[in-house]
Amino acid sequence: MKHEVVSREAWLAARRDLLAREKAHMRQGDQLNAELRALPWVKVEKDYAFDSPNGSVSLSDLFAGRSQLFVKHHMLSPGQQHYCVGCALEVDHLRGILVHLQHHDVSYVAIARAPIDEIELLRRRMGWQFPFVSSYRSDFNYDFHVSFRPEDVQAGRAMYNFRPTSTEMEDLSGDSVFYKDEHGDIFHTYSSFGRGGERYLGIYGFLDVMPKGRAEDGPYHALGDWARLHDSYGSGDTVEQSGRQRSGDCTCTPSG
Repeated sequence: MKHEVVSREAWLAARRDLLAREKAHMRQGDQLNAELRALPWVKVEKDYAFDSPNGSVSLSDLFAGRSQLFVKHHMLSPGQQHYCVGCALEVDHLRGILVHLQHHDVSYVAIARAPIDEIELLRRRMGWQFPFVSSYRSDFNYDFHVSFRPEDVQAGRAMYNFRPTSTEMEDLSGDSVFYKDEHGDIFHTYSSFGRGGERYLGIYGFLDVMPKGRAEDGPYHALGDWARLHDSYGSGDTVEQSGRQRSGDCTCTPSG
């Protein structure tokens, strides 16, 4: 790849100019994060039950004795055969930081609408050690706008990323935050969807400073151009525009 090559002195001048703008950007980010934390909260009035490998658990149970809960809305529908590479990449980041979150009063859980036995197949394959539960028998995914009933999809009533959306998929991804006070009341404090999830993809911090950047130069100009389930790099598997990975020898119909 071709790039301008200069003296060390010229590089230092350019680097110092960029540093000033990096610092300004960081301060703007600090302010935006403060505004994020200052958002009003919504009290969660409904009782949600989830299926775990050890039986039914409540939303309150998922806090595991802590006051803050991070929920990864994992894009996994009932019967889904092709897994979402973006969701998998995001939760792969938990391997090294989960213990640090837990000792900072933060519990983490992934939730998908697939039945728990299907979730366990994926979790065991990937070696994930964080809690991963099923909302198959509750309205949780629908209430937090990451799953859509077929009639809503067909009628164009699906709501995603805080606005109506046209989608053929009944499940999408996202992230939500909850807080539980000393009385046991639970509040929804924050959610993000789409590219809002990039803040949890630490790998981009590395790629963005590399000479080739994210190198998302394929048909989607997104992580589906390169990311794969971590046990299938080099396998020839492909990724649909939906973000779901298909084996190279799959003759099935692409999922919507």
